[in-house]
Amino acid sequence: MSGWPRSLFGRNAVLLVALLVAAQIVGLALVREMIVKPRYQLFSESMAHTVSAVRAGLMALAPAQRGAFVEQFNQRAVAKPPPVPERSRTARQSLTPLERNFVRSVSERIAAEGGESVWRREDGGSLSVRLALEGEDYWIVLPGVLPAREFSGAWLAASLSSVALALAGALLIQRRLHRPLEGVVRAARAVAAGETPPRLAEDGPTEVATLAASFNHMTASLAQAERERTLMLAGISHDLRTPLTKLRLGVEILREQTEPALVASMTRSVEEMDAIVGQFLDFARDDSVTSAAPGDVQALAGEIATACADHGQVLTLALEPTPPVRLHRDALRRAIVNLIENAYRHGRVPVTLRTGRLTDWTRIDVDDCGDGIPSDELEAMKQPFRRATDARHGAPGAGLGLAIVERIARLHGGRLELSRAEGGGLRASLLLPVA
Repeated sequence: MSGWPRSLFGRNAVLLVALLVAAQIVGLALVREMIVKPRYQLFSESMAHTVSAVRAGLMALAPAQRGAFVEQFNQRAVAKPPPVPERSRTARQSLTPLERNFVRSVSERIAAEGGESVWRREDGGSLSVRLALEGEDYWIVLPGVLPAREFSGAWLAASLSSVALALAGALLIQRRLHRPLEGVVRAARAVAAGETPPRLAEDGPTEVATLAASFNHMTASLAQAERERTLMLAGISHDLRTPLTKLRLGVEILREQTEPALVASMTRSVEEMDAIVGQFLDFARDDSVTSAAPGDVQALAGEIATACADHGQVLTLALEPTPPVRLHRDALRRAIVNLIENAYRHGRVPVTLRTGRLTDWTRIDVDDCGDGIPSDELEAMKQPFRRATDARHGAPGAGLGLAIVERIARLHGGRLELSRAEGGGLRASLLLPVA
């Protein structure tokens, strides 16, 4: 809805103000119908009787005495004239809604008795009615007991005070609700980023405490499931090392007695299995137990490039000076090596390794010239056991390489970004905060 506040505080404030305004309007209507109207109707009847009595008195007097009677009556009526507001001095002929109702009511009662009424406002602000007797007009001034205005500033002040109190109440309510809800939002974002948030305080209103307790239970269950999965992967990987070693030994024993092509195929299969087991162990490894220390990312990238060249993986280097970064050296080396191996396994040469600075971040890029990954799959590829579609070639792995890199990036307070490289392949970028 356009114009409707999106925040909980804004909606509470609008709702409370609307309710107060509605209550003020209903209260005003009740006061008008149950107090004001009965009072001015009673007053109208009294004034009508007064006019009738004055008419009867004038008719009983001799014509020569009527003027003095009217003058004396009017002097008593305006002995204490009501204060006239400034607007009445400048527009004397205008009547307030309450005065119009009063004049109409008195005129109806005078007409019911066979009389005719004409009204005017006097200089003092009082209303006077004309009585016509035997060709003479007599103006009878009525006491100015009607209020000069129907609503005083007290009503407006009371309404504004009520609105201010309502806003203050909404602010206090929102303050008590916003803090725990903001904590839940932060914790949910941490869970979405793969982190373990601190335990939420289970206090406050029942609903908020129940929400915090449910969220704590959920995060505890997720953490327990993650620990069990990691433990299972570590156990399986450890148990597979021994048979893999035996297989490798058996292949070496049969090398002289078996066709070279079959031996080479068996060797590649054993190496692929060993690489998958290594990924399981890397995923299960807890790198946070090692302390971080300031290090030079450019120097580390150069060392990795030299080591890769020794294994036949020649990299195109574009290393620029970078500021020091607090890093877990072994973990970061493992992350960069994983990105390079992914580029060689699933992309095409040349593979480029870059370092540089991006504002407050140190950037490490690994580009390949393969077919890349569809843009709608990039984020999903960071999740464990996720593999790309047929857009990437090469032997399929365990689907843990990018998940390991993502975890190591978060360990350093950074992130992993996947995008399309300039040559059309995949660009994997490690962004690490400058120390």
